Amino acid sequence: IMVLTDPEFESSILISSDEGASYQKYRLNFFVLSLLFHHTQEDWALAYSHDQKLYSSFDFGRKWQLVHERVTPNRFYWSVTGLDKELDLVHMEAHTPDGHCQYVTCRAQACSESSRTYPFSGYIETNSLVVQDEYVFVQVTTTGRASYYVSYQREPFVCIKIPKYSLPKDMHIVSTDQGQVFTAVQEWNQNDTYNLYISDTRGIYFTLALENVRTSRGLGGNSMIDLYEVAGIEGMLIANRKVENQVKTYITYNKGRDWRLLQAPATDLAGNPIHCVLPFCSLHLQLQMSENPYLSGSISTKSLAPGVIVATGNIGSELSYNNVAMFISSDAGNNWRQIFEEEHNVWFLDKGGALVAVKQPTVPTRHLWISFDEGRQWTRHSFSAMPLFVDGVLVEAGVENQIMTFFGHFSHRSEWQLIKIDYKSIFTRRCTEGDYQTWHLHNQGEPCIMGQKQIYMKRRPGNYCVVGWDNSRILSAEPCICRAHDFECDYGFDRRGDGNCLPAFWFNPSTLSRSCSQGQNYLNSTGYRKVVANNCTKGVKEMYTARKQQCLNRPPRGLVLTTHDNKLTANMGSNVTFLVRLEEGDSMRTNIQLDFGDGTAVSYSNLSWTQEGIRHVYRSAGIFRVTTLAENSLGFDTSSLHLHVTCPVEHIQLLAPYVVIKNKEVNLTAVVWPSHFRTLTYFWWLGNNTEPIITLDSSISHTFSTEGMVTVTVQVSSGDSILQDTRSIAIQEFFKSLLLSFSPNLDEANPDIPEWRQDVGRVIKKAVADIPEEQLLVAVFPGIPTAAELFLLPPRNQSDGRKRTEEDLEQISEILVNALNQISVEFELKPGSQVIVYITQLTLAPLVDSIPRHSSSAMLMLLSVVFLGLAVFLIYKFKRKIPWINIYAEVNHEKEQEMISTVGQNDATPKITLNEFSTQKELMEKELEACAKRE
Repeated sequence: IMVLTDPEFESSILISSDEGASYQKYRLNFFVLSLLFHHTQEDWALAYSHDQKLYSSFDFGRKWQLVHERVTPNRFYWSVTGLDKELDLVHMEAHTPDGHCQYVTCRAQACSESSRTYPFSGYIETNSLVVQDEYVFVQVTTTGRASYYVSYQREPFVCIKIPKYSLPKDMHIVSTDQGQVFTAVQEWNQNDTYNLYISDTRGIYFTLALENVRTSRGLGGNSMIDLYEVAGIEGMLIANRKVENQVKTYITYNKGRDWRLLQAPATDLAGNPIHCVLPFCSLHLQLQMSENPYLSGSISTKSLAPGVIVATGNIGSELSYNNVAMFISSDAGNNWRQIFEEEHNVWFLDKGGALVAVKQPTVPTRHLWISFDEGRQWTRHSFSAMPLFVDGVLVEAGVENQIMTFFGHFSHRSEWQLIKIDYKSIFTRRCTEGDYQTWHLHNQGEPCIMGQKQIYMKRRPGNYCVVGWDNSRILSAEPCICRAHDFECDYGFDRRGDGNCLPAFWFNPSTLSRSCSQGQNYLNSTGYRKVVANNCTKGVKEMYTARKQQCLNRPPRGLVLTTHDNKLTANMGSNVTFLVRLEEGDSMRTNIQLDFGDGTAVSYSNLSWTQEGIRHVYRSAGIFRVTTLAENSLGFDTSSLHLHVTCPVEHIQLLAPYVVIKNKEVNLTAVVWPSHFRTLTYFWWLGNNTEPIITLDSSISHTFSTEGMVTVTVQVSSGDSILQDTRSIAIQEFFKSLLLSFSPNLDEANPDIPEWRQDVGRVIKKAVADIPEEQLLVAVFPGIPTAAELFLLPPRNQSDGRKRTEEDLEQISEILVNALNQISVEFELKPGSQVIVYITQLTLAPLVDSIPRHSSSAMLMLLSVVFLGLAVFLIYKFKRKIPWINIYAEVNHEKEQEMISTVGQNDATPKITLNEFSTQKELMEKELEACAKRE
């Protein structure tokens, strides 16, 4: 016995090896949320902790070791016998440190990073891993659409094929225990219903079994599908289907190939006739399974009691939860009888030899009911002196230990009460051959179910004998001749009104298998496939079975090129896997060429070499046109895609003038690092525009028509990352500006970041003479040496007219120039460090009728001029102390003036190239440095 302590008090496990007589405590360093025991090794267990860690124990919880971290709750599974090589293999859904989800397997006793395997290449959707019987399922979502993959018997994963336009929003695996997969799919146009699909043996190709199956929400919020698989009879299911806003109950005997309504009982509990005519009236059943494992739920069957179905339901035109009663069928749903007028929980005793019923736990009771003739007669027994709210019943299996354990409470304030009932005494002896009778399974008189006639042995009603464990329930199973109802429509085919299976509008039956080559054979579908596990023989089997046909040599057709995850983006430096598919043609004799678009290409002699995918690594960013060519002696086919290879943008800077002329075109440029080639999208937000301008170019031109301050924002999108930069621009009819430079101590503290430049601009405005703040704008340029531009703007209310305002700006400019020349403009950088502001150059362009040109190259020229201006200032300041420097300045004065005037002009054509300019600047720097050393 294992007992978990309450984690609010402590985290421990109590273990007893003597049926609870004594316990030993083992402390844990984690809190257990759930346990999963191995299906064959009783001492092996997996424990899931509160911090998403998975632990394993091989000594019934005495010692634990960490298996994996960041595991999804309830998405871990022990190995499946016969499929997984190691008994202690664990299948898990785990998260990477960056939040992605992967399918991981490893041995529970040694799950190191090096020993882990990843059966599915790529990331999967959270909460999508299902390991069940021979199948493993995962989900991948790309561009908002879900794709589902299956691995059959641990083979490589294959994409599940459901009808092309079902477009699932949600999918649930319903069953995998009959050699195929039942799945419930909620399609794009469904809200409270699901469609039921059934697969082939490999779980790849799905066809529709039933539309609009009703769903409900469980206590935990999970979707509950109204579908019930009848135990003991293969291929028999019951479902609640929504038809014209009415929910009705249907039954199938051939795994969804055919469905019909349930025939209501002929009489009620009192023997009065019931007038219920199909299809207007029928029996409807509630199909909810109990979330309490000790209650029977609204429907119950047992594999040891084939053909017996007990359920809660109602009679009428649709399913209702009012005026419900209890019904039973002894012949697998063909005929029904009412057994109670109120809801009861019903359990099977002694392999269905007896039934015990207790009222629902909402009502206290002292009595239970027992029937030995499959619900025809019931006897009442008292099991408690006081009425008990029955919370559950544990029916213990076994011949020698025939005990039922009731547990419940007398009132909502009382503790739990346990009552054990030994029902062995009601059976007088062991059953012998004379106590049994034969029962033929049928569907409304049709004896062939799933392609065979099945005869069962059942205990005669009313015989009080104990059924032995060695009893065989199926006496015989004789194959039937195959008929049409033994075949369902194959993938890509729909059943029409006349019962024939014809191709769906989206399906091309002539499509050949990818691996079909000349000299080989392929199976050409007739539109039908035999229901899985159907055992019929001969008859129409040959007519409906897919036929072998020889592959013909055809030219390539239907060549498709994709990436393995169907994404058209990739990160620079990462592996990109391309998949090449060919719908028609001789794949073994077809040459495949793949050009990656970056100057490299590969060739393959046949398509089979490409089935695992072709990998390539792009070393640069850009948009690459990837093309593939399939060619054989009869023709060729091509396919292509455009792959966007990106690397994350780390920095963006918006280059724009600080002041522009109204109604004059201005250039705005975004500079990104690292630079990309045709892989970025730019979003330009200009002023109060509610919609951005979207471009693939890093530069735009724009004309501002209204005076005032305008905010310009540029966003750059690269892959899944977006960065932005913002600038404020003043729009004016005219303005005046001065270029500023600073004493060298400012450069020592210049970190060259936007925030620092903004703060320096703010203190410069304060240091300038008494001028209204709204008329001043200071822009500190990026880079070193530090330079800035001081803009003088017209007052907001120009009541004196433009000419008078221009004259005022000229006067203010003269005052500022005098102050700057007299070195009277300064500010304190930090205690003891004064920064002096100098005038570098008076610009002429803004006051003439021209278009300001602030391109990135012009900005480089401007910064270079600032540097030269600072150099000329230093030469001028110290030339009296160093007479020979004056000679140098005079010799270079003409070239200097030529370069400065070039930048100030408006025709935008430099008299020298930028390279020549840089060369002259470097020579000047070297000569100045040499002069300083000689001095």
